[in-house]
Amino acid sequence: MNPEVRRLVDRLWNYCNVLRDDGVSSVEYLEQLSFLVFLKMADEIEKLNAQKSNPDDHKHVLPTTEAWQGRGWPELIDLTGDPLEAAYTTLLNDLGKKSADDQDTTLSLIFNRARNRIENAANLRRLIVDLIDKERWMDAQSDIKGAAYEALIARSAEDTKSGAGQYFTPRVLIESIVRCMRPTPYDTITDPACGTGGFLIAAYDYILREHGKYLPDEDLDRLRTEAIWGTEIVPSTARLAAMNMLLHSLGDPDGKPLIEVNDALAKPPTRHASMVLANPPFGRKSSITVTNGEGKAEREDVAYRRPDFWLEQPTTNKHFNFLQHIGTQLTDKGRAAVILPDNVLHEGGVGAKIRKELLLNYDLHTMLRLPDGIFYAGGVKANVLFFDAVPGARADDDLPRTKRLWVYDLRTGNRFTLKQKPLKPEHLADFEKAAFSEDDPGRTKRQATQRFQAFDSATILADETVSLHIGLIDPAESEAEGAQSPSELTLAVAKDLREALTEIEALAQELGVELPDLARD
Repeated sequence: MNPEVRRLVDRLWNYCNVLRDDGVSSVEYLEQLSFLVFLKMADEIEKLNAQKSNPDDHKHVLPTTEAWQGRGWPELIDLTGDPLEAAYTTLLNDLGKKSADDQDTTLSLIFNRARNRIENAANLRRLIVDLIDKERWMDAQSDIKGAAYEALIARSAEDTKSGAGQYFTPRVLIESIVRCMRPTPYDTITDPACGTGGFLIAAYDYILREHGKYLPDEDLDRLRTEAIWGTEIVPSTARLAAMNMLLHSLGDPDGKPLIEVNDALAKPPTRHASMVLANPPFGRKSSITVTNGEGKAEREDVAYRRPDFWLEQPTTNKHFNFLQHIGTQLTDKGRAAVILPDNVLHEGGVGAKIRKELLLNYDLHTMLRLPDGIFYAGGVKANVLFFDAVPGARADDDLPRTKRLWVYDLRTGNRFTLKQKPLKPEHLADFEKAAFSEDDPGRTKRQATQRFQAFDSATILADETVSLHIGLIDPAESEAEGAQSPSELTLAVAKDLREALTEIEALAQELGVELPDLARD
């Protein structure tokens, strides 16, 4: 880590430890940090405006009406005690009250329903005066600020109780996937479950590193403000993503937000992309939060029915829903890399049908079998599926678009932990060279090894299960449940049975079949 990044991260994270005593979680701290850094950036922009004589060259982040003159960072910096807490609370509330026709800016995304979580005014002042005000957030070293914010998100992910782990994909894995995908300045890139924006930022950084030196200003501006976007269903996480991208120079404070806050699965995509990078959230069921008649929030399972999905039969399995969504969001020659758990490879029923559609209508050319111990969600066995869209309609008697599926086994013989033995770039180097060599852009010179094997799609499709649970040197690596206790195993089996029953009920409803009431029988 860059020494300057480490200095800033250590300063800011040490203060997070202080705020824990006030009941502020690491995610809440990052959220408050985002609000205050944004306000400080707005103040720095106004100070730059004062140095420009031509008003046409001025940029504004906060509203410019008379009522907003002197507001923002200037009204916080000299206050203490209760007046500071009151001013900050009022400021957040006012920034969240923008009119409906002026909602689509990064400003409105970050401050929508914003709340002050730091109730100790002395700690709030220290955060404002001693930490944030002493840093410049709009200078030429924006890469330092972006890297520091990214590192803070990573540290928050380590907080298993209330951190960002459920939205965090290891950056080593993200960067490896992006290197394999090789995004270009002329790609349109999205992540329909973007979390804190890791894939989007890594793709942007890759493009700048590989092509930025020769990129015309107009192409760079299009890339920075239009070509890369994400969707996130959790508003607080979307704030982190928006701030993370802003600190990496993606988007403008007063421009259109690059993060859409909604359920990507709810309806067909309105924008298509030439590249989709995603790690949909772990947990099998798609669900929404609803309010019951007593005013209490409850989780309700959702089986999405969309005309663009591969199957008419709905499913509550979020991984299969995301896989279909990503496929439909690709342009005619679009490319996708998506992280999915093992159940997607072998689960029956709807799963077999979806895998069949994937092999028949897309080119699923590569799969990386990942080891356990690299995600903050414990016990997850996952895989990276790389597939391309193929232009034109496919007739029923045409050959499958997937001819051969190459599978790389990184799982057998590898054990990783988040702290003692984390996944590192060198662990993925052989996969990148074998599967996506720069000398073999068309993937025509691949050579089979013990870890890297090719499977004929016709053989896979000939089995009615269409199982993709293949390619492991030692299949027992995937079957082992580690140190799970009998109670944990019982809960896992019960969860699987409940989800299977939900699938059956959804199918019965689709077919108009009335199932017996098992509770009464």
